[in-house]
Parts: sequence; structure tokens; C-alpha cells
Amino acid sequence: MDIKNMYIDGKWVLGSGGRTRKIINPATEEVISIVTEGNVDDIKLAIVAAHRAFYEDGWIESKARYRSELLLRLASKLEEASEEFAILETLNNGKPINESRFDVIDAVNQFRYYAGLATKPHGQVYDVPDDVQAMVVIEAIGVVALITPWNYPLVMATQKIAAAIAAGCTVVVKPASVTPLTVIKLFELIDQLDFPNGVINLVLGPGATIGNEISVNPLVDKISFTGGTETGIEIAQKAAHTMKRLSLELGGKSPLVVFEDADFDVAVEYALFAVFANQGQVCSAGSRLIVQESLYERFVAELLLQVKKIKIGPGIEEDTLMGPLVSENQLKNVLGYVDIGSNEGATLLCGGKQIEGKGYFIEPAIFTDTTPDMRIVQEEIFGPILVIQKFSTEEEAIRLANGTKFGLAAGVFTNDSAKGMRVIRKIRAGITWINTYHNTYNEAPWGGFKMSGIGRDLGTYGFQQFLEPKQINIKLNVTPAGWLSQ
Repeated sequence: MDIKNMYIDGKWVLGSGGRTRKIINPATEEVISIVTEGNVDDIKLAIVAAHRAFYEDGWIESKARYRSELLLRLASKLEEASEEFAILETLNNGKPINESRFDVIDAVNQFRYYAGLATKPHGQVYDVPDDVQAMVVIEAIGVVALITPWNYPLVMATQKIAAAIAAGCTVVVKPASVTPLTVIKLFELIDQLDFPNGVINLVLGPGATIGNEISVNPLVDKISFTGGTETGIEIAQKAAHTMKRLSLELGGKSPLVVFEDADFDVAVEYALFAVFANQGQVCSAGSRLIVQESLYERFVAELLLQVKKIKIGPGIEEDTLMGPLVSENQLKNVLGYVDIGSNEGATLLCGGKQIEGKGYFIEPAIFTDTTPDMRIVQEEIFGPILVIQKFSTEEEAIRLANGTKFGLAAGVFTNDSAKGMRVIRKIRAGITWINTYHNTYNEAPWGGFKMSGIGRDLGTYGFQQFLEPKQINIKLNVTPAGWLSQ
């Protein structure tokens, strides 16, 4: 089995330490690839290359139309290979093949969206009380490090790459160690294009060493990270010493609030979809279901009927709705939370057991009789575990919805449009839905309140995360200031 390499300064290279990592198919536990493993020396080389390309080799002066053309060509290449990428994503991550197909097309559209945005006007001029022409120009931040997660390996990388390149930055990408294959394959496409050496680099390796160097290296101007909250805090603390710009898209424990006047069948289906899609391995998963007391018994009973319809199996099978968890470690972590919930006194209504045989499969779990202080209510599990709470008044629903340290996403189901808007405006979350859930759009900002992070990905907001405003003032009549003659 050939070893897959890193991409540094326009070349495919092995890790300097000679180490490799086996990549496992989580549905079969078979080794599907071997990749090189980088170390601190390798990430330093990539950062130096990106720094040189930006500050010395001219990328700082690259033209928007040229960057746009590169992104459009990359989009077309990815689109042509979309099925190959989708299959590889499913084999590496485990997610159902139809979800992988959606992710690949989403990635294609991200490149096209930011290709268009690169050439659009930005900056401003403004009047001042002087004979000065005052303006703001927008410039690329410089060298950016992109650290991406394992739950959406391709699309979370492409949304950052597309925005950073469109803005005129140089890039170092560090994908999650367990799911690097589609990002490596993306770089095979990038290698076919006319990116100057050093503009876009790929480093593989463990976050503890690679991520630490990215955080402290003074040549990195910005970090865009998607991952766990604790890791994000550590990055922020270390990055503070060099005043790096930061975008941190972190954890969530998102509420889905169902009022008694909601469309019953629609709300039931979305309650399941919100938490069990992608095996619950979604930062914005609606993992806290908050149901109005008058509807509670009927709603929970229907959930138990409908959850049985979720087809669990290898993601590569077309009818699979829920695949395996991404790794053995993640499976152990989720099973641990099942034990925690039971020990805390919650009632496990169904699921929560590992499915016998090969693969990291688990039955979707539903807990009732929960209280706000329970760990299964407060902590992000990142797996197919739903915890249910009940409320009687609108005010109580809002209080429960806001009752964790997170603020990434939220959903409200009601046929009273005014109430839906009223409640969603009072929930402290950055991504919200009324009578739907999980819809995502490249045009809209993605990120959260509170401990769910800083900054945004996607949309014009995500583009601005890679830009710095610069004030320029031009004296129209060159005359002395008069300071010395006062």
C-alpha cells in the first residue's frame, strides 16, 4: 500500500521523522490507506514556505481575477471527480454516501462562491473635515493556518481554503489525523493548477504537536480552527503571545424547542434528523430536545416508534441513514456517556448499545427524566444521543434553551410565526432555524455565541475573517502642518 504524502512548497514530501499512520474504515475496521506523519520540523517548513510566498514571492500582490480563476478551475476539477470524492469520504469517515455526495457538491459551490466574491468591490471612501481624501482598503491578513475536523473532512476544509485564497492569503492546512484522505485528494487537484510554490500547503500529523507549533509560531498571522472547545481555548491562550487573528468554531449542545402548536409529524422527523444525522457527529446537532409539557407523552411515544426506521449500516450502502462512529476512541467516548446518563438517574428509553460485529456502530439512544445539571445535558457528546427536557411556558423554554455554556445552534418548532421569531431571537445562538433544522448555506455565516467560538466561517462574514482594513489618508494640497509655527 503506497504511502500518501504531504504537500509543502509545491512538492509532495514524506514526513521528516519517517513515521506513518494507518487510516481505518470505521465500518469494517480495515486499513484503507497509510499516510505520512509530520512533525514540528515539517510544519515549520510549511509555514516558512507560506510566509515566503506571501511576503517575498509576490502573492501579496496577486490579482483577484487570477485567484478567482484558480478557484473556478479547482471547482470544476472537484465536480468532475465528485463521486470518487464522495466514496472516499464515506470510506474514511463512515457517513452515509448520500451525505458525502451533498458535502462534495457543497465544496464545489464554496469554491465558486468565493471565486465570485474575490473580484467584488470592497473598501470605502469617506468625507472628512479637511482637504484630505480618506479611504479604507482591505488587505489579506497574510499566512493563515487552517485546522479542520474529522466530522466533515472535505467541506470544512474547502470553506476555509476557498475564503482564504479568495482573500489573497497563503495557506497551511492541517486536517484531522483520522480523516485526511479527501483533503489529500483535493491537493492532488490543486497540484494540477498554477498555484505558485508555497501558496497552499498540506501538513499531516497529530494536533498536539502540529497544532501547538501553529499556535506559537510568529510567522502565522491567523488561525482558523474548527473543533472541540477545550482545544480551541488552548489555541487561543498560546496564540495570544503573538496576537494572531483567530476564528474558532467550537462545540455545541444545541436545543430544539417544540411547542404544542407545532406540526406534529414534521417536528418528530426533524427531532430525529437533528441529532442522528451524521451519527450525531455534528457540532450543531440538536442534541437537547425541549418539548412542551402538554405534548410531551405523545411526542416521546412517537419518537420511539420512528427511531426504529433509522437504517444503520455501512455508509457505502445507499439506504443507510446512520453509519458508524468515526473511530474506536469516539465509540468508547459515546458509550461512556450512555453510562454517565444512566448513573446520573436519567432513563434510557432505547439504544445506547454497541452493535455486534465489525465496525464502530452504536444504536441511537434517547434519554428522558433529565435535569439541567446532568452531564449528558450540559456536555457535548458528539454522538447519537438525544436528551429530552420538558417545559410549560415560553419563558421556561427559553431558559432551558439557554441553559448551557454553548451557543452554536438552535431550532424552534411552532405554527405561530410571531412566537417562533420571538423565541428564536431570545435564544443565544449563532445558527438558528424555525420549523426546520440543519439547513446550511454557503452565503450565510456559520459560528456561535458564548463558548461555541469566535468569528464566523462562510458568507461575506467568513471572507472578512481573512482580511484586514487599512485606513489611508491623502493630503490633497501639500502644505505645511503649521505645528512648528504656532
